[in-house]
Formats: sequence, C-alpha cells, structure tokens
Amino acid sequence: MLPVRRPTDVHTGLAVDEVARGSSGYPSRLLLLSDAPAVLWVRGRVPMDGGRAVAIVGARAASGAGCERARVLAADLAQKGVAVISGGAFGIDAAAHEGALAAAAAPTFAVLGCGVDVTYPDRHGPLFARIAAKGGLLSEYPLGTPPRAGQFPRRNRIIAALGDAVVVVEAAYRSGALITAALARSLGRPVAAVPGSNGTDRLLQTGHASPVTSAADVEEVLAGRRPVILDKAEPPPGTVASLVAALREGAATPAALSRSMGLPLPAIMAALVEAELDGWICRIPGNQYEVNRRGC
Repeated sequence: MLPVRRPTDVHTGLAVDEVARGSSGYPSRLLLLSDAPAVLWVRGRVPMDGGRAVAIVGARAASGAGCERARVLAADLAQKGVAVISGGAFGIDAAAHEGALAAAAAPTFAVLGCGVDVTYPDRHGPLFARIAAKGGLLSEYPLGTPPRAGQFPRRNRIIAALGDAVVVVEAAYRSGALITAALARSLGRPVAAVPGSNGTDRLLQTGHASPVTSAADVEEVLAGRRPVILDKAEPPPGTVASLVAALREGAATPAALSRSMGLPLPAIMAALVEAELDGWICRIPGNQYEVNRRGC
C-alpha cells in the first residue's frame, strides 16, 4: 500500500502525505506502540527506517544556557548522521531543530500536537518550513486540527518511539519532557539527561537516565554503555574561577555572589551562564547555584 498524496500545502509548496499503518512508508519504530497511529500526516518525509535517530526534548520556558546546549548537542549529533526528533515547541525543542538544521548533515523531524497544516506556535512558520524541506513535520491529527492541550502529551509517545534514545536537556520537576522520558523507558528506549535542572537532576538521581553533556556521551548511550562524566579539576583563572570559589565559600544566590565578589549583578549573571554552560556549576531550587557534582 502506498501513501496517499494530499493537496500541496500553501505555506511550503510541499504535498501533504497521508501514511497509513501498514503502508510502505509507515515508520516501523511506531509499531512498538500499542496504540500506534492509524495514520500519519506528513509534510516532507518520515524518518528513515534503519537510520539512527535521537529525540531531544525539554522545557518550553528554557534558559538561554539550556537552549544553547540543545543547539550544540543537536548540531553535533546531526554532523554524525543522527536524525533529531523533537516537538516543534518553544525552548529546547526549537533549539534542537535549529541546531540540526544548522549542521545540515542529517534531517530533523517535528511531531506536532495539531494538523501539519496548522502553524503552532504561530511564529514558528519559517522554522517549520525549513524542517519540512530538510526532514518532516508529522502528526496523527488530520489536516486543520487546531492545537488542544490534551493532544500534546499524547503526541509525546510518537516522539519517544521514533528516537533510538531520548535526551532531556532541561526540564522542571513536572513537565512534558519527563512524560516523554517515561514513555521511552516503557518502550525499552534508553534515556539520557543533561545535569543542571530540576527535572533532569531528578531523572539522574532516581537512576532513570544516564548523564550526558556531549554528542559523544549520547553515542555511548546509543551503544548501550553508560557514559562516564569525568569531574573537572578547576576552571581556568578568571571570573568563572572566582565564582566557583565564592560558591564553595557559601554564597549561593546571584545577589550573594555579587556582594561576595564585588561585581555588579549583570556581570554575575553573565558569569553564571558561562559557568553553567561549561558544566562547572548547576542550579538548584530557590534561585541558588552550587558547584557541579556528578548527577548534580
């Protein structure tokens, strides 16, 4: 059975395909789901069977550092020929898609909680057009289906199934990204998490995820090995090193660090972003920071 070709989408100039379960174009990974979609609507194409794919997910209201991590991780994985799967939302999802597109070495796919002809979020029109041109927009919802709250958690099972592993970059204690991680575990997919946010730290502390900080770590996870994240000795001399020293002396909030180090708050915030991005520190509840530990 061949996919059914629908009229061309006016936003991208691409035809919309209706790929039924059992047809030649239906992704075999989805057949692991007990409730595999009867039909996938596709702008672009579906992930290739046999190719490597990783789902990168996380918070919509993500930090700048978290988004940068997602972009770099996705770009590095794409350079290694790994397709990037995500949900097309603000924050970590968008950063992952953008990183993969910038690398231009492997496709990226967005699984939507609405029809593939509906742009949501509405300012993601240009991003979705680029995703569809290089990879694909996928949905189990028919054309014209508007976004509804209950549809987004449900689409997470498709994201989890399409990836050979799921990486959570940044998340709150309660988030859709953690739902995706739980769904991945139920399918026997490995789960990885980047240390440094409440949700990812929870995954690591409970043993539900392997710690990763790079594409090389993710490849270890894909190979069935738990990566070893080595503790760094000391940061090089400079503001970050002074910030780490102040944290070890007990200053934990940006305001306390500003007083301890005698630097204005904007300079402290910039140093915190740099130190967190480089893995020297991590955030903890209460707008506080601490020196990074394994699984921090």
